[in-house]
This record gives sequence, structure tokens and C-alpha cells, in this order.
Amino acid sequence: MAYKKIIYEVKGHIGYIILNRPEVFNAIDAELISEFRNALSKVKEDENIRVLILTGAGKAFQAGADIKELSKMNTWELHKWNHDVLDAFKEVEKLRCPVIAAINGFALGGGLELSISCDIRIAAENAQLGVPEVYLGIIPGAGGTQRLTRIIGQGKTSELLFTGKQINAQEALGIGLINKVVPKGEALQSAEDMAEEILKNAPLAVMLAKDAVIVGKDLPLDAAIEYGHKNVLLSAASQDAQEGFNAFIGKVKPKWRSK
Repeated sequence: MAYKKIIYEVKGHIGYIILNRPEVFNAIDAELISEFRNALSKVKEDENIRVLILTGAGKAFQAGADIKELSKMNTWELHKWNHDVLDAFKEVEKLRCPVIAAINGFALGGGLELSISCDIRIAAENAQLGVPEVYLGIIPGAGGTQRLTRIIGQGKTSELLFTGKQINAQEALGIGLINKVVPKGEALQSAEDMAEEILKNAPLAVMLAKDAVIVGKDLPLDAAIEYGHKNVLLSAASQDAQEGFNAFIGKVKPKWRSK
């Protein structure tokens, strides 16, 4: 598939998906989502990819839906369009590898919802984040009402949803919406640096840790702890665990085999 509205590439063990409609702040339309989902399928199939970085071209990470396209849809067309977006963001969340959002500018509406489908969010100091859908007479449609609540709590979520206001990167950091703030223009490099830190560790352990977090967050605490216990045993039974133990005892660098 030849991409027109995204860029997909792989460098070493890091995959990159760059939303590439800078002239409209990478607004989501049907073609972009189709290309995005196709790229995600390539990530899922490529076991060489151990971290995925998502970012946007130009001045925005992603600034929401393409309103011109949206305004022409009937209810059924909107239902299908929105479910395609929902499914794409679920696919991001459920990828076996960690996903880092490099928020280089605006992350509004669907852009913020995409970022909170990722495991880690790094924002440039000039980034603006929010869910301003109420300004248009609608509400966030790509999981924001639910994922935001789980990340920053009901009170702060309600404030962002009901007011539609934008917040800057420092405020987003203060409420736990993002992991880190970096100077303007350095979000991607910082995401790559974090990816390299992740790549130093046992691939299976990282994958099982992510799985425990993603599955466990929607379970009652006792069930979540038991699920995490299962992943502990799976990791401990791996060849990588034995390699890690031996390397620690021998004070040498481990050679991971992903087994």
C-alpha cells in the first residue's frame, strides 16, 4: 500500500508512524485512518519491531477530525467512520510492543485520544492538549471519555470535557496526562532516547509487563494481581530470564534472545 497521508518506516528495532497532513494539522480523515491501520498491521507482523513511536509532521501531533469530511456524513456514515477510528486506537493500545507518543505540537480531540492510546507520552514545551469537541456540539468519540478518566481521574477529565479548554505541556505533566516535557523540537529525539532505554531490556519481559498493565487496568484488583502473577511465571520460565540471572551474577551484559 502506497501511503499518501502517513509515513511508515523502521530503523533497527524502532518503528515509526508519522501522521503526514501538516497543512491541516494532521486532521483525521477516512484515508488517513485506513493507511494508519495498514501500517499498524505491519507493526504487528514485524517481530523485529520492539518499540513504536507515533508523531506528527509539521506543527501538530494531531489536531482532531477533519471537520469538513465529518460535516457531510449522515448518521450511518458517522457510525462507521467513528468505529474505524475507535478500532485503530484499540489496535495501538493492544500492540505487543510499547508505543511512545512524541507530541510535537497540538494534540487536540482525536489527537489527544490517540496519544492516550499509547503507553508513554512525551510532549514538547510548546504542545497544547485538550478535547474541545463541546465547542462543536459533540463529545470525544475515540475513547477519550473513558481513557482520560482512567489516566487523570474523573474530576480533571470532567473539567477538560465540559470546558473544552486547552492546557499546556507543563499543566498536562502536573495532572499526569504526559510523562515528560522537553524543549520545543525535541519530542521525537526524546522518544527515541526512551525507546533505546527500553531496548536494553529483555523483549519478552517488556512485552509481558505491557500486557499485565493493559489487561489488568480493566480487571478488579485481585484478578489483576493474579493476572500479573501469571505473567511473572511466564517471564521467569523464559530463556531470557536465565540469561538475565546469569549476566547479573557474572557481571556481564546479557544477550537477549526473545525466548
